[in-house]
Amino acid sequence: MSRIVLLIFAVVTAQLSFSQQQKLSFQPLDVFELEYAADPQISPDGSQIVYNRRGYDIMNDRSKGNLWIISSNGDSHRKLTSREVGESQSRWSPTGDRIAFVSGTDEGAEIYMYWVATGQIAKLSQLEKSPGSLTWSPDGKSLAFTMNVADKSPVLIKMPKKPNGAQWAKPARITDRLKHEADGRGYITPGFNHVFIIPAEGGTPRQLTSESYNHGGALSFSPNGKDIYFSSNRHKDWEYDFRNSEVYKVNIETKKITQLTTQQGPDHSAQVSPDGSKVAFISYKDKVQTYQLSQLHVMNTDGSSRKLISGKLDRSISNISWDTSGKGLYFTYDDKGNSKIAHITLNGKITKLADDMGGTTLGRPYASGSYSISNNGVIVYTKSRPEYPAELAVMNPKQKTPKLITDLNADVLDQRELGKVEEVWYKSSVDGRDVQGWIMKPPFYDSSKKYSLLVENHGGPILNYGDRFTAEIQLYAAEGYVVFYPNPRGSTSYGEEFGNLLYNNYPGDDYNDVMDGVDYLVEKGVVDNNKLYVTGGSAGGIMTAWMIGKNNRFKAAVVAKPVMNWISKTLVADNYYGYANSRYPGQPWENFETYWKFSPISLVGNIETPTMVMVGMDDLRTPPSEAKQLYHALKLRKIETVLVEIPGASHGIASKPSNLISKVAHTLAWFRKYK
Repeated sequence: MSRIVLLIFAVVTAQLSFSQQQKLSFQPLDVFELEYAADPQISPDGSQIVYNRRGYDIMNDRSKGNLWIISSNGDSHRKLTSREVGESQSRWSPTGDRIAFVSGTDEGAEIYMYWVATGQIAKLSQLEKSPGSLTWSPDGKSLAFTMNVADKSPVLIKMPKKPNGAQWAKPARITDRLKHEADGRGYITPGFNHVFIIPAEGGTPRQLTSESYNHGGALSFSPNGKDIYFSSNRHKDWEYDFRNSEVYKVNIETKKITQLTTQQGPDHSAQVSPDGSKVAFISYKDKVQTYQLSQLHVMNTDGSSRKLISGKLDRSISNISWDTSGKGLYFTYDDKGNSKIAHITLNGKITKLADDMGGTTLGRPYASGSYSISNNGVIVYTKSRPEYPAELAVMNPKQKTPKLITDLNADVLDQRELGKVEEVWYKSSVDGRDVQGWIMKPPFYDSSKKYSLLVENHGGPILNYGDRFTAEIQLYAAEGYVVFYPNPRGSTSYGEEFGNLLYNNYPGDDYNDVMDGVDYLVEKGVVDNNKLYVTGGSAGGIMTAWMIGKNNRFKAAVVAKPVMNWISKTLVADNYYGYANSRYPGQPWENFETYWKFSPISLVGNIETPTMVMVGMDDLRTPPSEAKQLYHALKLRKIETVLVEIPGASHGIASKPSNLISKVAHTLAWFRKYK
């Protein structure tokens, strides 16, 4: 009998070992199977969490999301409703007996109510446009929200009457607005965002703000329910004063609007303290430079006694919420490529509470995610590591370690061998600064081998890559590359001075920071100096084009959605009005030489690297004409090149899962050609 038992044990062990050896690396179609938690909202008593469970529809090639509810200890995980339509913006009532949310209908997005005790739902609204910033009144009797209200387009002519049945061309589209289009959205129908209120039992929404200004952002009720605080720019020249905004309040009964701040720069995200005596908000004094810290301020509810309380933290602050005592606030910030949750007292004492918030941008490892806090101090947030996208993590006030209460991707990722991520630090050759980057090693990595290096430059450039899950870089690593994704100067999460080093110098010394990282990895023996490849999108595309214009060390490059010519880009892109002086002094026609000097197209005569150029055909941020300038120049110079245009894609090429797969597959195919 013992021999039989031993034989069975040996067979099972062998099968298990074989099974483990058969693990695959991350596969392209795995993208469609990924899920992640977004916008978690904890009940006032801390016992339950409702969140948006998001994933992808492989048949319709789009993202999807429904509301799910789970106990804060991880039990009783279930779908909130039986409806199979998009649901979002779930918000608990002050007493925790109801959940308001927004959901799609055949007519558009509407506000719904869910009763926790019975599970019943009801549609509350009949709106013309989609609602945003859904917020409960303190007494639970009303909901505030923002919504766009249509305005008339300008009319210049009166066409003659066409004959009955005639098929004439569509009428001309006329605009006289500074901002009239937006990437991913296209032409913006004339209109303005306004603040509304609706009874929590349903009924007719009432518009509280008026006039031709945009009102919105985060909404916050005064504790007595008489006023709603919001942000806007109601200055006469608001279109051209586009970086500026102020904190206002509107009286719900009289609709009187009162301006509370006056500083030049963005004042926004107002939150009223529990006792109604103070307002916290995020702001910076606009110095008109490339990067400025968003800092936390507090003032009295009449706008007096404004005070900066986060001045000791050299990081930008976001997502603020008061603690129940009114003696401090919770907030988030990025530090060295990692997103944190912290608490700050009104005296400026900061206590870090949690790391690793993120995981809701699955393509590349950018900062993302959110948190929510109950009345008794229980925190829920979206936690991500390189091994998994956003899961729900819960921390009780006395805990130091968060507890993961979901595992949404075990069915996929437990069957995969993922690339391992390592943090690297090295010295800049420019000024000796410490520069941080990340490398992902291929699955089944063999330390005795030297690998091909793939540099992946991040966008922005005022952004950061971090130790977060990334489907795109996993797919690159699965092809056998060591992937290097650095945070050169200009990246966020290293302080204002570091982020602003690109002011009047972009691209500039950030190029040296990236190449110093390449040299560091070569010197460490991690990668083969003769097998270097480079890619990046948006600002990463700019950097990639700049790099191959500065040196010929790379065997191949993929330049995705780049700016090649700052003169043409600045006057064509959807945000054309926002570059002068904050990036380079003056407008392009006032400072032609500088705009041209920092344009990668100025270096195109140096390029010898085989280069794929990629762009979304509906990109309004870095228009296709920018990519074509590089492609056409390389064709004229008879440099090996190809143009890849993604139909229907805006600047976010990878917003459709199939386009993410296509983007990565085209990049790898090009690099494979030059192995």
